[in-house]
Order: sequence, then structure tokens, then C-alpha cells
Amino acid sequence: MAEFETIRRAGAAGARTVEIDQGLRAHMNAVYGLMSVAMLITGGVAFIVGNNEQMLATIFGTPLKWVVMFAPLIVVFAFGAMVNRMSAAAAQMVFWGFAALMGLSISFIFAVYTGVSIAQTFLVTAIAFAGLSLYGYTTKKDLSGWGTFLMMGVIGLIVAMIVNLFLQSPAIMFAVSALGVLIFAGLTAYDTQSIKNEYIAHAAHGDAEWMQKSAIMGALRLYLDFLNMFMFLLQFLGNRE
Repeated sequence: MAEFETIRRAGAAGARTVEIDQGLRAHMNAVYGLMSVAMLITGGVAFIVGNNEQMLATIFGTPLKWVVMFAPLIVVFAFGAMVNRMSAAAAQMVFWGFAALMGLSISFIFAVYTGVSIAQTFLVTAIAFAGLSLYGYTTKKDLSGWGTFLMMGVIGLIVAMIVNLFLQSPAIMFAVSALGVLIFAGLTAYDTQSIKNEYIAHAAHGDAEWMQKSAIMGALRLYLDFLNMFMFLLQFLGNRE
């Protein structure tokens, strides 16, 4: 009887593991799908605006450029603070709006860099991102210790970039770009593992609304990792017009 009970429990645990594995795959597919749509929105807006000289002059040739540059930063912090009070549908709409705003803020790259170098840098970023995210998903190593260090690095990058807006120092920009690539490469692996672990920790609750918002926030994290890595790599790989 005891042996039968042990087998029954092992079978139930195995079934639960299979259920979590299937749910995790679906969750990660949702995360990557949402991220991909956001990247398409960002790329579409950036391409349209970046190839319209009049729109570029209106945005980046006037004080409006400061609004466009800093608005995404304000929105992403506000979004993170308010997402728990939003519905999943509202959170997704805010995410799409944020992606469009980011496209507007980086549209200048089409006036600064050649189209070929932008495409090449995007491809390099995509390959690097895929490898780093796969590592974060499959590794047995606990990457949670990276979090504090990497977030301190992001804060330092933001401060250095704001200061360099006024100093316009090539040396600072080079250092920021090099560190930015390394920091967001690390964040890609860290965030992927974090998204995976958060799902496993909450899967037993079966809260569909939480799962949907968790997928959106996970997509936002990976979207920011990809986009920032792309922008910093563009400093090295991009050929200027």
C-alpha cells in the first residue's frame, strides 16, 4: 500500500511538472510574441519618421526633442508603478503606445546612419540576443546575483548619458557604449531566467490575469534589453551618412 501511495504521488508530481513545462513554453512564447510586435511597431514608426525630413526637423530641430527623448523614460517608470492597477488589455495598449514612442525617439538613426549598417547591426543584435536569452533560459546557474550589479550599471549609464548631452565628449560616449553593450547583454540572460522563475513560482495560483500582465512586463524587459543593446552596438558598427 505504501509503495502504491509513493507511486501515485510520484505520478501526480510528474504530471504537475509536465503541466508547468507546457505552461512555461506557452508563457515564454507569449513573452517573445509581445516583444516581437513591439519591435515591429518601434521599427515601423522609426522608419517612417526617420525618412521624412520635415518630421525630423520638427522633432529634433526644436525643443520638442527633449520631450521625445525623455518621455519614454518617464512612461516606462510610470507603467511599472501602475501596471498592477491596470487590466491586462490596458497594459498591452500602454505597451504598444510605449513602443511607438520609442520608435519616435530613435527615428534620428535613419538620418545619421546608413540603412545597410542599421540592418547589419540589427541582425548582429538579434543573433546575440537569441544566444543570451537561450543561455538564461537553459542554464542551471543562478543568475539572481547579477540583478543588483546590473541595475546599478543601468543607473550609472543613464546618469552618464544625461551628463554627456551637455559635455558632448567622444571619450565618455565610447565608454558608455562599451559598458552599455555588456550591461544589456547580461540583463538579457538575467531577465530571461527571472521571467522563467517568476512563472514557475506563480504557476500554481492559476491567476490568468496575472499571467497575462506578467507576459507583458516580461516582454517589456526583454524589449528594452534588445533595443538598448542595438543602440549601443550601433555606436560601434554603424556607418554614418
